[in-house]
Amino acid sequence: MDALIFLIPVALGLGLLGLGAFLWALKSGQYDDMEGAAERILFDEDTPSDN
Repeated sequence: MDALIFLIPVALGLGLLGLGAFLWALKSGQYDDMEGAAERILFDEDTPSDN
């Protein structure tokens, strides 16, 4: 029972840390362009140079 006194605040702290990281990612624009990265990998914008 003494372990719960330690584990419950640790679990709540980790949950709040994860929520904070998620909200930071939303605020910094990580999820703005979901389609762009998937389509960008299909197109090669580098043109080969003729030496």
